[in-house]
Amino acid sequence: MHLSRRSFLRAGAALAAAPGAARGYAPSDRIRVGFIGTGARAHQIMEAMKLVPGTEFAAVVDAYKGRVARAIERTGGKAKAFADYREVLADKSIDAVVIATPDHWHKQMVVDAVNAGKDVYCEKPLTYRTSEGPEIIRAAAEAGRVVQVGSQGMSSAIERKARDIIRSGRLGKITLIRASFNRNTPGGAWIYPIPPDASPDTVNWEMFLGSAPKRPFSLERFFRWRCYWDYSGGISTDLFVHLCTTIHYLMDAKMASRAVAMSQLYRWKETRDVPDTINGVLEYPEGFAVSLSGTFNSEAAAESSFQILGTEGALTLGDTLTFKPENVHDDNGWIVDSWPTALEEAYYKDPKVLAAERARDGKPVIESMGESYRELGQESTVAHMEHFAESIRTRKPYWEDAAAGHHAAACAHMINHAARTRRLVEWDFAADDMRS
Repeated sequence: MHLSRRSFLRAGAALAAAPGAARGYAPSDRIRVGFIGTGARAHQIMEAMKLVPGTEFAAVVDAYKGRVARAIERTGGKAKAFADYREVLADKSIDAVVIATPDHWHKQMVVDAVNAGKDVYCEKPLTYRTSEGPEIIRAAAEAGRVVQVGSQGMSSAIERKARDIIRSGRLGKITLIRASFNRNTPGGAWIYPIPPDASPDTVNWEMFLGSAPKRPFSLERFFRWRCYWDYSGGISTDLFVHLCTTIHYLMDAKMASRAVAMSQLYRWKETRDVPDTINGVLEYPEGFAVSLSGTFNSEAAAESSFQILGTEGALTLGDTLTFKPENVHDDNGWIVDSWPTALEEAYYKDPKVLAAERARDGKPVIESMGESYRELGQESTVAHMEHFAESIRTRKPYWEDAAAGHHAAACAHMINHAARTRRLVEWDFAADDMRS
């Protein structure tokens, strides 16, 4: 549920006053948050969190000194710098952490955080490999901690509207969803500018590597880590995770059962080993298929879009939401025209055919060409952070919990595995993991 600032304050105060409220929060209490990883996305989250009542910046840690300094400046000097994320977790005054590190660190940090009694907001993808998901889910449940994943689109009002339309049945039976995420700039392909002061003196290479393969110091790998399999899953885990999160939310779907895919590195070949173009197909046990595509070589058609296709209508979701009814009319005259004359005449005497002909030849009617919606107001990251704060206070997880994050990321991992092995990949629902 989307909450305005005023309703959020009212809900927080009421819940804090309720008997046995978790942690005994009072309206004046603050949720103290530590940031583990303070790259560009973390700074966006900080700005969004400033708009969420009852939150306070407590700590920052990063492997690049410049980011730490800028993060402290962004918090108005309120946050304290820590040398290691484990020191943040050891601080009893910190209630929750935002984990915005490279993907290969997520599982270890999330598990360590919940075991330390912290609630966790983890940027997508939740996992670096599918096997990590069940471990995170189990650790969060055993520790009784909140885990929310950062695919913020499904906190938007326009996606809730799309979900309402789908649930109303107006689309009929949905059998195919097409979704894409495209870009066409060096920055869009993660070739980010590197700070001029970056060097072994300002970048902690060993902190960055963690469990990743040991490699010589590289500023390109540090600041453009999404370009490398060692630390990410490329387009799939950066962008397809957003698409799959939305699809699961809209369709009340849990997880794809099968995947096939193809990928290639066509253009952005310098300092990277992940593809710049990928196409995949997912099949769901709920009875629909998903076609996913992404490229860093064109975005003229649309940067991001969904087409949700049903027997009675279709939704197009991008910058706007459009519903278009099918309004289909079957005309077999050109086929029947090739039959023997006697059979053609008999065909048009059929009562069902006569009824259809009369409907077409009757008085003019007005047909709906559809309806469109757009969203105004706050950016969805703010609403997503409101949901996180609400969950901390109520102890009730938001929709995008560890299980939802695991399955959205798992779809991306399945697509990558299918593309790299050139095989169909299946999901083992009993094991909640990719079938080997």
